[in-house]
Amino acid sequence: MRHRVDGKKLSRTTSHRRALRRNMAAALIQHGAIRTTEPKAKQLRRFVEKLITMAKKDTLHARRQVVAKLTDRELFNDEGELEEATLVQKLFGEIAPRYADRPGGYTRIIRLAERRIGDAGRQVLLQLVEEDIAEGGGGGASRRKKRAAMLHGLVAAVVEAEPETQADDADESDDAEADDEAAESQQPAEDADQEDQGEQKK
Repeated sequence: MRHRVDGKKLSRTTSHRRALRRNMAAALIQHGAIRTTEPKAKQLRRFVEKLITMAKKDTLHARRQVVAKLTDRELFNDEGELEEATLVQKLFGEIAPRYADRPGGYTRIIRLAERRIGDAGRQVLLQLVEEDIAEGGGGGASRRKKRAAMLHGLVAAVVEAEPETQADDADESDDAEADDEAAESQQPAEDADQEDQGEQKK
């Protein structure tokens, strides 16, 4: 019986599934984002977020727990050169402090349009949340707060631009009045010329 045993088997044995989870978690910690299928991403998300929550404690016991689940290893960059920090050191030194004020939700899943070649499996992008979002604390601002802030910014911009538009309108009205006065002053002179020409013809 499978009482209280959750999770997908992913068509793999227990040892194969554990190795897959460790390798994908290591790639996600090293690169910050990986491309995989949706079922794998959903299972990996649970595993990685628990590791980051453990790493936020930054104690010897937490470090031993992470090493037992993840298995520490050396990291290599794209040029094949050995990096200074190992996998666990990067998790505890760079990634966990980034989410110190964030109570969960360290990763996101973005669904991609193209399917995997071969079996047309749905592909997704599993990535760690960026620093600027994590800095807000408490999961970031809500949509309502963000929209209100945006509207306040727009209103402030309109208010600042209003005096300039009013000054422009005043200048335009002054110019229009001056043109009207000039036209009125020219019209009597034209009427007088027409009257003189009519008298000469008579």
